[in-house]
Amino acid sequence: MGTVHEILSRSMAFRISLLSLSLVAAGDSIGAATRVGFIGLRHGHSWRQLGEISEIPEAEFVGVAESIPGLVDEAKKVQPDAYYDTDYRSFVKARNPEIVWAFVENNRHLEIVEFLAPLGIHVIFEKPLAGSFADAVRIRELARQHDIRVMTNYQMAWWPSNHELHRQAASGKIGKVWRLHGVVGNGGPAPRDLRRKVFFNWLTDPAANGAGALVDFGIYSAIWAVWHLGLPELVYAAVNQLQPDRFPKVEDNAVMVLSYPNGVGIFEGSWDLPRGFQQLEVFGFQGSLSMDRDSLTHREGRKATARIETAKPDPTSSHPIRYMIDRVSRDKPLEHIVALDINVDAVQILEAAKQSAREHKAISLPLALPAVD
Repeated sequence: MGTVHEILSRSMAFRISLLSLSLVAAGDSIGAATRVGFIGLRHGHSWRQLGEISEIPEAEFVGVAESIPGLVDEAKKVQPDAYYDTDYRSFVKARNPEIVWAFVENNRHLEIVEFLAPLGIHVIFEKPLAGSFADAVRIRELARQHDIRVMTNYQMAWWPSNHELHRQAASGKIGKVWRLHGVVGNGGPAPRDLRRKVFFNWLTDPAANGAGALVDFGIYSAIWAVWHLGLPELVYAAVNQLQPDRFPKVEDNAVMVLSYPNGVGIFEGSWDLPRGFQQLEVFGFQGSLSMDRDSLTHREGRKATARIETAKPDPTSSHPIRYMIDRVSRDKPLEHIVALDINVDAVQILEAAKQSAREHKAISLPLALPAVD
């Protein structure tokens, strides 16, 4: 059996072996972190994500491509040691990201995918997927052709209340869902500093954004509508320019009415509200569910409103980059409101809404698919 000293020696060697294996496994895990790069800092949502990206162990942050010097200077206050490049093409070749999070103008989304898709690089955009239906359809074609994932990020995509509302409505808790009413808006963009000025300038440009408040906030309504009821038969939209001095090029208030064979969606999007709203109410024949960021309530008939508790999501389901890394690393499809097909449909609704507002009439869906060059 050996001496006590020999037994202790073998035991110590075994423990060292286990420790070595665990360190190797940890090293493999660290080495397996997914390389993530940012293209552009022109969207207001980029700054929070720039600060958070280094806190996500699954991600290896490989830097930023941005050609506006002032934005780079601002970024260096947040990420002083990051790699910076003025050209996204040379950035991608130098840093070899596996996922790119692009914070650029809506009408440049297709340009980004045209460059990244043939390289096999997955892409995240802030909502909407694209500034036009034609661009959205082409992005989908490229994603399928090159087998990449293209995700559209929404704030409420990571809210437990949003997912619980969908589960409750789909379960029949309020009976057959037939009516949606949403209000999304705030006091509008304002060029208070360089970061906000860059964002303001393209957000209030009808070419760069795709419209004004109709696109900025109407996309939330469009994605909710498709998620709960599918593609409508008719889209009617009316817009207002209530503050032309602030927003001389685009509308600052919009209303969409989406007509279904057995339902309706009524949605308001505005840059003219006194405070922020991201609210959705879903009606069935037996009751309704009402949601905002932090709460979900149920009301059955004329009974008192009851609060529904929502479970805390796991980390993978509560942050866009963690979710994207999980989908890519496990070769799983994107799901719920961030997936590609549903976002092509949402952009199609906005395209019909813009046409409706111009022509003062309801527009039938589906739209004809854009011609391929």
